[in-house]
Amino acid sequence: MQVLHEELEIGPDPAEVGRARRWARARLARAGVAADEPLAETLVLLVSELVTNAVVHTGRDAVLSLMSGACGGAVRLEVADASRLPPRTRRASGDETSGRGLELVSGLADRWGWEQEESGKRVWCEVEPGSCDAGGRGRFQGGGRATYLGFERLLVR
Repeated sequence: MQVLHEELEIGPDPAEVGRARRWARARLARAGVAADEPLAETLVLLVSELVTNAVVHTGRDAVLSLMSGACGGAVRLEVADASRLPPRTRRASGDETSGRGLELVSGLADRWGWEQEESGKRVWCEVEPGSCDAGGRGRFQGGGRATYLGFERLLVR
């Protein structure tokens, strides 16, 4: 996989979730990850969940970032939005049609968390390419300022 650092602005419309998935698939393909590889399928599902949370629960614009390092390192997804409310996991009952997104993120990602920012928050997750075959490990980690691939995450919107 080639090094990636791409961003997409997301509007506060549920239709943006599909656009974000298509965008992520195209960026991954350009970086050498085929659409049917477990890594691509996992990352696209994670994009869908994180963007859905931002769009549905904040009703505000957001920014999706997709980053990867060289040599098969972790792929990192981030969604920054202007809401200061922290993400909240919950247990949905069997008949509920929502409420499982962060449980999916936790189950599929190797690491995930969130950071408070002056203008809102940033929810992130990381997937190690080899862990997709094993289903990820899903550990919550949050808080603090993040430096990833030499980019210190600053204010977005």
